[in-house]
Amino acid sequence: MTDIFALTQESLLGTDIELVDVERAPKGLLRVVIDHPGGITIDHCEQVSKQLSRVFEVENVDYNRLEVTSPGVDRPLKRLADFVRFAGARIELRLFEPVNNQKVFRGVLYAPEGLEPSQATADTEFVLELEQSSGDVLDLTFCFDDVDRAKLDPILDFKGRKR
Repeated sequence: MTDIFALTQESLLGTDIELVDVERAPKGLLRVVIDHPGGITIDHCEQVSKQLSRVFEVENVDYNRLEVTSPGVDRPLKRLADFVRFAGARIELRLFEPVNNQKVFRGVLYAPEGLEPSQATADTEFVLELEQSSGDVLDLTFCFDDVDRAKLDPILDFKGRKR
């Protein structure tokens, strides 16, 4: 079977669209999650859908329905470059090993100053600034290999009140 992620990524080369994830779902659904520096529009999804439909037909990729979507406000962070790109953002982080009997943390992500996404390695140390209920701030230092899952964790305010 063709590596669908690699095939999809290759077909998006030369565009400014980033492949976030490819997922097979029940009933033959093939979900492709894309991102763009300026945000995803319906036109981006349509363009990628048409392009991938042709590529998948030529490569005999088996699926019943193709869904091209944005990653949403809780975008997963899957690559080292994501941790550099979203430095300064609030994230939710799940570690493989617990720290003080806790695996899941929420806070603001910081990358080493001046680090470019292409310069990050598995040993690069990132910091998650954790705000405690007491008002104190603690720093959790971690490397990419310590991370089980991570995603953006924005504070959404639907009532128009500041938090």
